[in-house]
Amino acid sequence: MATVTATLYQFTMADVEDPELYAAQPLWEWQQTDYGQWCMEHCVQEPVYNIVPDMNTYGYRCVVRGQLEEQDYTFHQLKWSGHVDFRR
Repeated sequence: MATVTATLYQFTMADVEDPELYAAQPLWEWQQTDYGQWCMEHCVQEPVYNIVPDMNTYGYRCVVRGQLEEQDYTFHQLKWSGHVDFRR
């Protein structure tokens, strides 16, 4: 079955000494929400996150991406698309 890579969650952090440490709590809290649990359950493989510099805020941006089957991606877009803010 075909899969689609989707951005599931993202957030920004200030300029911190250890971004991995500061990203742990928001990632864990996201996984405890209904949306996070749905994503963890329906992704083909475990979602991955990347921490990249954010030039707009001079901090960091953490982006969680996962692969969903086409039917799950369609459901995701219909029900959960408002959960990811691409402008931040």
